[in-house]
Amino acid sequence: MSGLYLFIYESAGIFLPSWASHLAAGLSIMMILVNAVLMGAAVFVWMERRLIGRFHNRIGPNRWGPFGMFQPFADMLKLIFKEDLIPANADKPVFILVPIAMLMPVIMMMAVVPFAQNTALVNLNVGVLYVLAVTSVTTLAIFMAGWSSNNRFALFGAVRGVAVLISYEVPVVISLLGVVLVTGSMSLADVVSAQTVPFFLVQPLAFFVFLAGTSAELNRTPFDVAEAESELVAGYHTEFSGVKFALIQAAEFGGVAASAAVIVTLFLGGWSGPASAYLGWLWFLLKVGVVAFCFIWIRATFPRLRIDQIMALAWKFLLPLSLINLFAIVLEVFFLRDASGVLSAADLWIMAGINLVLALVTIALFGGLIREKVRPNVWHPDTAPAAGLSTGEVR
Repeated sequence: MSGLYLFIYESAGIFLPSWASHLAAGLSIMMILVNAVLMGAAVFVWMERRLIGRFHNRIGPNRWGPFGMFQPFADMLKLIFKEDLIPANADKPVFILVPIAMLMPVIMMMAVVPFAQNTALVNLNVGVLYVLAVTSVTTLAIFMAGWSSNNRFALFGAVRGVAVLISYEVPVVISLLGVVLVTGSMSLADVVSAQTVPFFLVQPLAFFVFLAGTSAELNRTPFDVAEAESELVAGYHTEFSGVKFALIQAAEFGGVAASAAVIVTLFLGGWSGPASAYLGWLWFLLKVGVVAFCFIWIRATFPRLRIDQIMALAWKFLLPLSLINLFAIVLEVFFLRDASGVLSAADLWIMAGINLVLALVTIALFGGLIREKVRPNVWHPDTAPAAGLSTGEVR
C-alpha cells in the first residue's frame, strides 16, 4: 500500500505539516484495513450461510437483499440495538476488554499479509513469527471471556478452548518451520516469491497439518468443543450480548477469512498467477475464496468430535506428522540446495514427489494407529452364558 500511502500523504501535505500528513496517511490506511476485515467477515458470514443451506438442501438467507446479501448487515443492526448486559458479579474491566482482545489479532494479522505485489500495510522481515505471535493472543482472550463472565459453563468452554489452542499451536508452529527452511526467510513477501512451485505440493504434510490445526484454533467444526451448544449453552461467550457479541462473532468469522489469506500466502502462491503484476489481487481473492469454501465444506460435512478425540488428534496424529515433515524438509534442503543456498524449481518438484509419497504413507499409518477400535455391541446366544449374561440381556 506504499503507493496509496504516498498519495494520501502528498494530498494532505498541501494543507498540513509533514508530521500531520504522515499521521493522516497512517490513520487512513488503518481505517481501510479495519473496515476491510469487517467487510470480509460480513461476506464470509453470507457465503457460509448460503452454502450450508445448499449443503443441507435448503435455501438459506434470502430475504434481505438479492440472494440474502444484506443479511449480515441486518444481523449487525439488530445486535447493535440489543441491550448490552453485564452479569452482576462479572469482572467488568476484563469483560469489556474481551471483544477488543478477540478482534485485535485478526486486524493485526491482516496488516502483514501481501494482497498483491508490493501491496501490504507493512512487509516485516519476521512476518511468519509475527503472525504466530499475534494469533496466540486469542488464547488469552478466550480465557478472559470465560473467567470474567462468572459463569461455570463459560469457564468450562474457555478451559476447553485454551486446551485446544495450546495443543494445536505446537504442530502448527512446527509445520511452518519447513516453510521457513525452504524459503530462507520469514518475510511473507519472500515466501510468495519463493513459490515457483506452490508449497502445498512441495510440503503436503505441512499444508495438511496447518489446515487442520488452523481449523481447530478457529473453533470450527469438527473442533468446536469450546462452543458446544448442546453441552455448554454457547461456551465462553454465553454471557455476552449486543455489540460485544457482534464483535466476538465478527472476530470469529473474520478470523476464518484472515486465516484463509495466510494459508494462501504460505502454501498457495499468494498473488501469483497469469498477469500477476496487474491481476495479483484478483488471484489472491479467488484463492482465498477457495480456501474459505473448503472451511465451509468441512463444517457442513463432519460431525463434532469429543474433547478426548480432539486432543488425541493433536498429540498422537498431527504432532508426529509435523515432526516427520520437518525432518524430511531438513534433509531435502541440505542435499538439494546449491552453494548459494537457493532451491531451484527442479529441486522443488523433486521435493514435491518425495513428500507426496511420504504424506500418503504417514497419514495412512498414523491414522490407523489412532483410529478408535469400537467393539461391536452384538448379542449372541452362544456367548451370553459364558459372559455371565442372561438370555434377554444385550452384550
